[in-house]
Amino acid sequence: MTDLHYLSATEVLRAFRERELSPVEVFDAVAARADSVEPTVNCLLERDVEASRAEAQRAADRYAAGAPAGPLDGLPVVLKEEQPIAGRSLRLGSLVTEGYVSEETHPVAERVLAAGGVVHARTTTPEFSCAAYTHSRLWGLTRNPWSPDWTPGGSSGGSGAALASGTAYLASGSDIGGSIRIPASFCGVVGFKAPYGRVPAIAPWNLDTYCHDGAMGRTVADTALLHNVIQGQHPLDHVSLPALPIPEELGDVRGLRVALAVTLGDLPVEPVVEANTRAFADALKAAGAVVEEVAVGISREALTEAALVHYGSIMGPSMGDLGVEASAFENYTQHFLQMATAAAGRTSVYQGLAGESAVHLALAQVFLDHDVLICPTAGGYGFRAGEEYAEGIDVAGTHLDMYLLACQTPVFNIASRHPVLSVPSGMGPNGVPTGVQVVARPYDDVTAFHAGAAAERELGLWNDPSWRPAL
Repeated sequence: MTDLHYLSATEVLRAFRERELSPVEVFDAVAARADSVEPTVNCLLERDVEASRAEAQRAADRYAAGAPAGPLDGLPVVLKEEQPIAGRSLRLGSLVTEGYVSEETHPVAERVLAAGGVVHARTTTPEFSCAAYTHSRLWGLTRNPWSPDWTPGGSSGGSGAALASGTAYLASGSDIGGSIRIPASFCGVVGFKAPYGRVPAIAPWNLDTYCHDGAMGRTVADTALLHNVIQGQHPLDHVSLPALPIPEELGDVRGLRVALAVTLGDLPVEPVVEANTRAFADALKAAGAVVEEVAVGISREALTEAALVHYGSIMGPSMGDLGVEASAFENYTQHFLQMATAAAGRTSVYQGLAGESAVHLALAQVFLDHDVLICPTAGGYGFRAGEEYAEGIDVAGTHLDMYLLACQTPVFNIASRHPVLSVPSGMGPNGVPTGVQVVARPYDDVTAFHAGAAAERELGLWNDPSWRPAL
């Protein structure tokens, strides 16, 4: 086989079971790919090739004995560095965390390791995962494998870049404002923001309803595979929900009622993003869904205020507890803290909740008559690598003071009980992929995967050999 590093996770695992490929052979292919592309992409941390190859050999021995350790046995996987592993460093992309070592293992990492995943690297993030791009003074600049002048997004940018560049088959992410879905979109891969509580987390962040840990993959089926491993109740997270398994057979959307929103409220959208979103809707029609265009009554001004109040009430104080001067942080971290703290200071948590309620009610109107909502993941074409957009950004002729609103993801951190799957929709004029959010009713995870798989099948992007970064 050629291009082993670009096989899907499900293909590789089938080949392991049928003894067509060895975990060692596959790991060597991924390691060689990483050696080749990492000088450009810079998304992997803590690589230990010798130890990982030894783990791959142990997996090969288990397959030979007919006793694989679990559903990911022998598969090269990467984990977002933000998700701690006991006894390992926990830097969070920051110079102020020198010497930090985790005392506990995140449930996502625990479950991936228990399932036999060969965690051969951890992945880069911006400082404290508070940006939609990925660079820091600690780890340098992570670039988009498709177009290195652009960022892979953030904060799970390292995970998205690893998938796109062929240096992992599956990756974990986390999402407090779009941090799984934005890199999935910009990197041309798939990411799932599960409904709040479905994937267990670590206290106290498990109690923040904006916070989600989740799965990323190159295909919908791969993402479902990882999601099935990491979801479900865990003793470290008392509010975590029972698992809702995603079936292997996906893509039946006959009769599904789909609402197409080419934008959410008054968030701007570039023309090619709109065209690709409409093509995604047409793919669902071709698969048998009933698609109707809708308007979603959300104000970006109210959305911004509600989100910033929330961040200023929780995430901002968490950084203050580090006991360092604000000037020690990255410039973008300081700017984020200033905006969020100001919002929290000029209003109240109650008023923030009132703003959030308006978002929930607008979506509730859509789901009265529809099973799924589709909308762009990002209305803009991406963010340039290394830029921080402190003065905002222009999208489709509209200036946005808060650059994050070039993405339409924060809506579903507010409306956090909706499962949201970001699936590739095409390519932007700058060579950066575009994506669509597939949003299902609260806690209806399976329907989101069916719709995503149907559109993926009809569009045929990842199965097209040309849908690969030209690294």
